[in-house]
Amino acid sequence: MTPLTDLAALSRNRARATEFFLHEEVVADVEERLAEVNRTFTEAVVVTPFPRLWGGWRSVPEAEVLDLGEGAQDLVVHGLCLHWANDPVGQLVQCRRALRPDGLMMAFLFGGQTLHELRACLAEAEAEVTGGLSPRVLPMGEIRDLGGLLGRAGFALPVADSFTRTVRYESAFRLMADLRAMGESNALAGRVRHPTRRGLMLRAANIYHERFGGADGRIPATFEIIALTGWAPHEGQQKPLRPGSAAARLAEALNAAERPLPREGG
Repeated sequence: MTPLTDLAALSRNRARATEFFLHEEVVADVEERLAEVNRTFTEAVVVTPFPRLWGGWRSVPEAEVLDLGEGAQDLVVHGLCLHWANDPVGQLVQCRRALRPDGLMMAFLFGGQTLHELRACLAEAEAEVTGGLSPRVLPMGEIRDLGGLLGRAGFALPVADSFTRTVRYESAFRLMADLRAMGESNALAGRVRHPTRRGLMLRAANIYHERFGGADGRIPATFEIIALTGWAPHEGQQKPLRPGSAAARLAEALNAAERPLPREGG
């Protein structure tokens, strides 16, 4: 099966990165979330391509096989690189195995609304100029689908939420330059390897401005960051009630009349 990501190209992109504002947002978000957890973590680790952004945290590099010992951590953070993983469930499984019972995992990745403006404009321009489409922007999952990965990876008490940042640029070319500076330019295994026609990029930039440009002449770029949170299973954790085990009826709680459902065919 052909991998989604060209890991060598991704590594080259990361090595040239100079712009980290979205990673810094994730660092701040993790600090806020941990401040709300009534727990002291003593064995924490972060999976990140940019360890210097995480201060005194112990870090391991993003890789298909993570350098994590089984049951060694009480907190694992996967820091805004899971969207490039060829096997995201495998990454989450490795994080779960690295946790002690009742340990916490938080994973951050770009979600499906990320760069939706750019994707639409590139697709329209390419269809006009070449009559076809090629993979230019990483496909990203929707929050409901990504949240389901937590259960598949064996986490208890799974939660998926998201936050959005909109950045305004003077042009589509400035946006694409910023993506390169973030280390987020095209590293898809199926990407076109020859230079893109200048006419195609000019057409995409014009469409972007026509469709999304504001009164100030700038264009918006959306970045949706999804946070996946789960706990390593432990017998002391809360568990959902079994269906039919409720002690009170919903109709009584709502002070409403209860009507039986009609029988099929009745």
